[in-house]
Order: sequence, then structure tokens, then C-alpha cells
Amino acid sequence: EMRVGVGGSAGVVFYADKYHPIQAGSIDGTDVAPHDNAVLRALLCSTAGLYDPFGDPKAAGDPYCTVFVGHLSRLTDDDTVRKAMGRYGKVKSMRLVRDIVTGASRGYAFVEYETDKEMHRAYEDAHHSIIDGSEVIVDYYRQQLMPGWIPRRLGGGLGGKKESGQLRFGGRERPFRAPLRPIPHDELKKLGIPPPPEGRYMTRFEPTYS
Repeated sequence: EMRVGVGGSAGVVFYADKYHPIQAGSIDGTDVAPHDNAVLRALLCSTAGLYDPFGDPKAAGDPYCTVFVGHLSRLTDDDTVRKAMGRYGKVKSMRLVRDIVTGASRGYAFVEYETDKEMHRAYEDAHHSIIDGSEVIVDYYRQQLMPGWIPRRLGGGLGGKKESGQLRFGGRERPFRAPLRPIPHDELKKLGIPPPPEGRYMTRFEPTYS
């Protein structure tokens, strides 16, 4: 099922509960073919079962108490993230993701709180807050909570910046737009892609997590 969330024709949107690489690469969730090589790579990983979201040894902790923090400055260090996110609750663990070769920050982190109540507070209040001069995004921990998830390093993920050329839709920061063309229901069904929820769209700013 799709979560439909809040937005004019530009403001009417919907969100994905299930991850499909082709759909994530589509601005309105109706594409039926990969539009770039990264989407194709993610699709191959998905169909061949090459990615196990529960097999990542670094993915420790309770996913229901964990948030993703993105768009961090590459100069922001562990202590700064921990202190900034500690304003919303007691931080149990924090992992600033780094390049395995250079050790440089990759600009995002995972923060686990003691309780899911604290996680929800961070999800609501830390989104678009400023850390070290950068406006960050905060989302829930999709790796273990979103069926079909494929990470950005394998061509998947959600969000992204235009400069990267690898935008992914359906998430909190870049929801799907309501389609302006006929929805190809038969093709979507064959691919296992949930169709847009016609007549059940949200506006851009409604809550999307419960």
C-alpha cells in the first residue's frame, strides 16, 4: 500500500511503503523501465537477491528507535552529530558513515535513541534543522523497515541532490508527484510496482510517519 501524503498540482503527492528501484527513479511513480544505469544496477541487485538488509554487520541497533540524518557537512564530526541530535532524546548509539578507503565522511549518519518516542521527536523536530551550517534531512531507518530496500551505493536509496544526477523519489524529502498522464496499471502490475493511489493523494506537508 502507498502512503499518500500532503501538496496544488505541484503539491499533491504520495509516498512509497514498498521500495521498487524502477519506481524510485520515477518522479510520479509510473515508470516501467529503468531510466539510468544506477536504477538498472539496483534492479539487478533486487531481482537477483544480491542485497540483504539484515546481513549488514554495521546495521546494529533497534530500527524502530533509529533515524537517518542526511545532507551533513563533510566536515562535521561524530561529536557534533551526537550533540546536535542529543537535543531530541538520549542517544544510545551514533554512526557517521565514512568512506572505507579515505575515512572521509559521506555526509550522513544513523542515530539510535533509547526509545521510539525520542526517535519520533527527532523525526519531527530535527528535519531541516541546521548542523554546522548545513540544513539536514531526517528520515526513518528504511534499511530494515521498508520492504525491497536497496541502498544508494547500489543504485537505490531515496532523495538525493539534483547535482548528483541520481534523484530517487517516494520518500519524505522527494515524494512522488500525482501523475499527469494515464497510469499504466497492467505494466506496473507485471513488474510488481504498486500503482499510484488515485483519488487518495495528500498535500505536501501532511505527516508521513505514524
